[in-house]
Order: sequence, then C-alpha cells, then structure tokens
Amino acid sequence: MLRRLDPLDRRVLALALPALGALVVEPLYNLTDSAIVGHLGSTPLGALAISTAGLNVLGWAAGFLEMATVSAVAFRRSAGDELGAGRATGASYLLSGVGGGLLAVLLELIAPLLVTLLGGHSRAVHADAVLYLRIAAVGMIPLLVALAGSGHLIGLADTRRPFLIALASNVVNVTLEIVFVYVLHLGLAGSAWGTVVAQVTAAGLFVGCSLKARIRPRRPSTAEIRELLRAGVPLTIRTVALGSALLATTAIAARLGTAPLGGHQIAMQVWTMLALTLDALAVPAQVFVSEALGTSDLGAARAIGRRTLRMGVLLGSLIGLLTVALSGVLPRIFSPDAAVQHQAMLALLVCGAQQPLAAGAFVLDGLILGAAEYATMRRAMLLALIAFAPLAVVTIEVPGVGISGVWAAMLCWLAARTLLLGRRWRSLVRGPIAALP
Repeated sequence: MLRRLDPLDRRVLALALPALGALVVEPLYNLTDSAIVGHLGSTPLGALAISTAGLNVLGWAAGFLEMATVSAVAFRRSAGDELGAGRATGASYLLSGVGGGLLAVLLELIAPLLVTLLGGHSRAVHADAVLYLRIAAVGMIPLLVALAGSGHLIGLADTRRPFLIALASNVVNVTLEIVFVYVLHLGLAGSAWGTVVAQVTAAGLFVGCSLKARIRPRRPSTAEIRELLRAGVPLTIRTVALGSALLATTAIAARLGTAPLGGHQIAMQVWTMLALTLDALAVPAQVFVSEALGTSDLGAARAIGRRTLRMGVLLGSLIGLLTVALSGVLPRIFSPDAAVQHQAMLALLVCGAQQPLAAGAFVLDGLILGAAEYATMRRAMLLALIAFAPLAVVTIEVPGVGISGVWAAMLCWLAARTLLLGRRWRSLVRGPIAALP
C-alpha cells in the first residue's frame, strides 16, 4: 500500500504509523485503567482523575527531554555530526536521572497539597489520590529515562522500537493491574504499583536499545548540557501552561460534583487518546524539518509542512465525526453510573467538534519543534490561556453551564494555539529559518 503513495507521503507514513502505535498504546492503557478502577466505585475513579491530572503535568514538564533530544539528534545526524548527536543523547540521559530524582522527592512532599489544589476535597477521594501519587513518585526516574531514550531513537528516525517498547511495557502494566486489583485486592494502590513496574520495564528497554544503536550515547560536555537546559526552559514553561489548562478543566469539573468529575475523567481519557493519535503526524513533521535544516533545504521543510498539515486536518475531521457518533455509547464502557454517563456524553460531543482544530495545533507543534522555535511554542501556549480563561471563569461562576462549558473553553484554547502557531510557521517558511545550535 505504501509503495503506491507519493515518496513524501511514504516517508511521512513510515514514521507516523509506528509513532501512532506508540502514542495510542498509552491512552489505551489509561482507558483500560479508568475502566478497571471505575468499577471499584466513583471514589477511586475520582481519585484516579485527580492523580492522573497531576502526574500528567509532571510528565509533560519533563517532556523537553524527549522533544529537544529528537530535534538535536536529527539535526546533527543530518549534518554529519554523529559525535554531537551522541553527546546530545548523553546529556538527555544524564538530566533524566537527576531530574527524575528531584521530581520523586517533590511529589512525595507536595502530594497532599496537589490533591487539594486539584479539587480533591472529599476525605475519601483525597486519601486515595495522595496514596496513588506517593506510589507513583517511585517511577519518576524510569519515566524520565524512557523519555530520553525515546527522544534518541526518534531522532534517529526510528519509531518502530519506541512503539514495541511502549506496547510491551503497557501489556505488563495491564496484566499486573488486573492481578493487583482483582486477584490481590490492592485497590487503587494496585493500579499505581502496576504502572511503576511498567515504567521500570520501559526504561530498561530504551537504555538497551540506545546502547546498541548506530549512534550511541556519549559522555556530554557542559555545552550539550547547557544547550538542553536552554531548550528546556521555554519548553517546560510551554508544557506547564498546557498542563495548567488541562488541570484547570479537572479542577473545575471537581467543583461541579462527583458525577461531572467522573464524566470528565472518561472524556479526558478519550480526548488524550485522540490527541495522541493526531500527534503521530507531529513526529515526522519534527524529524524531517530538523533533517531539512541540517542540510539547509528550506524547500523540503515547506513541503513537509504542507503535507503533514493536510493529512492532520483530514484525520482530525474524520475522528471528530466518529467521536460525536459514539458519544452516547463510549461512557457505558467506563462506568455503570447513569449520571456519570450523561456528563461524559455532553463532554464528548464538544470533544468531537474540537478535533480538526486539535489536528492543526498538534502538527504545527511538530513543525515548530523541528525548527527549534522553542520560544515560539512557549509564547503561543501562554497566549492561548487568555482564550481559555473567559469560558472557564463563566463555568465556575455559573454552575448551570456545566461540563459543556469546560469543554467549550478547551475548544477556544485549541483554536488560539492553531492560529498563533500557524502564523509563525507561515512566517518561517517564507524566509530563512535559523539553524539549530
């Protein structure tokens, strides 16, 4: 099938399809996790919603280890600097160990405060969420090591092995969770421990693949470490801003009541799966733009931008229609509670309408990352919060607006990101793009 396509389409899909597999595996696990925990009751499901939201922010804040490593490795490899690509990878692994340890300590200390800030005011929900977060802290180092390893392999234009590692580790996760929750009756704690073991598994596999790769990790100099940290500042601010918007949706849903919170958790897991499905096209966008800049080929960068954006909007439109069509069916899989099902359906209707805009935002993220325009990504995400805020405030002040108001605010947020990033990309491809450091 791929042989019948245009050569550029084949290149894009050869990276995008395994990347899609790797990206979808994680939200599919989260959907399974929500279904397993949801049948324990509304309290564990609410605690999982709060814990997941908090952990997502920490994981996303560390995501620069993967994002910046992909661009640095792809650019230097394309430019013929294999030693520099190996040192960039070594810097990423070094920072993953140090940063993971710091995050673990931080999470253990702030878990009760974080749960309270996210709306976990019920005593039972608060206790369960704190327990989950403190167990999850054990997995912070392997989580960050896996991000560094994934960035290395994707920068080498290898998305197949990251997919296989993601698949294997999540099979371990689901298997252990079923055993821990239903056989050993460990409840929500069993879910958390299953995730930690899976994270250790993934980290070990990524390190093993990195050590066998054609361009292996090398001892970094202070220059590579400084470069990664420089990239990390705007990318972390951008990711914290992204996470703040998503955290705000969970906090607002929590204040609307237990049923809206449960419904929001279901819809958010579906949204995450769809978002990462669309984000698969951002992977070839980033890799190929970085490679094009490594050889100073601006025409190739333009072509990649046109092709991936066109594919993304088409895919977003299709899955948006599918989400709307299934909005009345999907909630029944995750909760037997009729009130939770109704709230999830309302959220999923708006979720479906968001998907073409989401596709534009996610593909543009990849293009801008490939050009190492990290400050642009930070600025666009901060400004998008201004578009998110009005409807979010209305939903808090007028509870009758309900869960639909939360998701309409997200739609405005995605629209702003697409507009801002799109304007910057058009400006970049009309003139010279600054080379990566």
